Amino acid sequence: MPVNPIDAVNPSAAQQQARQQGVLGKDDFLKLLVGQMQNQDPLNPSDPTQQMGEMTQFSILEQITNLGQSQQAQASNEYDQEAVSLIGRTVSYVRADGSNATGVVGSVTFTSNGPTLTIGSDTGIAPVTVTEVR
Repeated sequence: MPVNPIDAVNPSAAQQQARQQGVLGKDDFLKLLVGQMQNQDPLNPSDPTQQMGEMTQFSILEQITNLGQSQQAQASNEYDQEAVSLIGRTVSYVRADGSNATGVVGSVTFTSNGPTLTIGSDTGIAPVTVTEVR
């Protein structure tokens, strides 16, 4: 089953799912850290080693998040490039009604939902519906 990178992780949905599973995200972690610092006793501050460890964990979490976003953007770019590479090629695809069709890809249109193909007189064909390229 082809995967459309445009439909990849929705950050708000990911945060909600993580919270349901008892996992905190970077925003939650930062709020806790700030709250901890605001509420600590100035005459008896927390252990600086522990504070440094927490900041390091936050930094690592932020970098992992950035890496994930970068990989998602790269996958999206590759998906767009693959769609463009189909122009002029004969493809078989599945129409919205479930029937199979064959035609030559005439153009690619980029929408907010990702690229769509124009194949013959059919427009708005998602590249993931292509079953064969000749």
